[in-house]
Amino acid sequence: MTSRIARRGVHATLAGIAAGALLLTGCSAPAQTNTQATESSAPAAEPSLEFVGPNGEKPGALAEVTLTADEEKQIADGELTAAFIWHTSGDFVAAVEQGARQEFERLGVDVVASTQAGFDAATQANNVQTVMALDPDIVVAIAVDPTSAATSFQPIKDAGAQLVIMTTPPAGWEAGTDFVSIVTEDLAKAGRANAEILGDALGGAGEIGYLSYNANFWFTNQRDQSFKDWMAYSYPDISIVEEQGFAQETDTQVIASAMIAKNPNLTGIYVSWATAAQGVLAAIKASGRSDIQVVTNDLDTTIAAAMLTGDNVAGMVGNGSIDIGVGLARAGAYGVLDKPAPALVASDPTKVSADNLEDGWLADYGVEPPASVTGK
Repeated sequence: MTSRIARRGVHATLAGIAAGALLLTGCSAPAQTNTQATESSAPAAEPSLEFVGPNGEKPGALAEVTLTADEEKQIADGELTAAFIWHTSGDFVAAVEQGARQEFERLGVDVVASTQAGFDAATQANNVQTVMALDPDIVVAIAVDPTSAATSFQPIKDAGAQLVIMTTPPAGWEAGTDFVSIVTEDLAKAGRANAEILGDALGGAGEIGYLSYNANFWFTNQRDQSFKDWMAYSYPDISIVEEQGFAQETDTQVIASAMIAKNPNLTGIYVSWATAAQGVLAAIKASGRSDIQVVTNDLDTTIAAAMLTGDNVAGMVGNGSIDIGVGLARAGAYGVLDKPAPALVASDPTKVSADNLEDGWLADYGVEPPASVTGK
């Protein structure tokens, strides 16, 4: 990938910030629901803490992505600009963008635009055109739809901008050739953290349900599977008595209601991500059950408030959001410098329970939880 510093002199500062933020969780896309019931069996083999990217990339640690003082000076002297092309908005993306903006500011890179597409591929394609009219040197993006993004992201490549991907690249595009790097959460560690939160909350014994995202999405699939593997290994006296897949977040309340009615001894439920878990909490509340504990991924104000005021949320696992943003910014600098970057970089997740909510929220999102959560 050709260095923009080498071929550009003074870059005129451009303006036009359209604030965009994020929620991701698992990047939803339409799918068919799938139902199956299983009984966990023990003993289970110790799970691997390895996972792979969408093209089989093996992750490196975020701490390995560093810049020397001389490299940082080259970036600062380049008068570079950056832009964000997100898939949607929400707390998670807002925190990722905050981490990236802070690192860009430290490196002397100006942010000229931020867009979000509301999970609509056509909107994102238009956003690409709008952003590239500003001629940014670095573009941070996540594809709404990998297939269509292979076409809609082409103007980024044609312009010679350094593209850095959060989680989802265009289909068929490869790190080091078509974009710099993928930066994401450590999925294996996140699954283990979910298992530890729920397993400890249940005292190491009980029956649980498992609600997973029923679509072929590499990120969420591996995180869900890691939860199952670590639960079976670390808590052999906890059995997954029913598994259900959901296609849309709005499906989870009906699915969870049926699961609770069918399994009266249920004491815990895992859900792929937080906004999908909101329907599960509604189902638990409607059933009058105060003994069912929920664990999920992403820090969410609704789930956090329920954790502090009720009995049904064991905890949440954050993505290491600020760190992901820092990694995206640094990877963009790697691209500008023609410095080889890891194909996939992973940040450590954050375990959050009622006991460490404020510290965990601050560590993951870079801000204290809002008053709507804490009541302060």
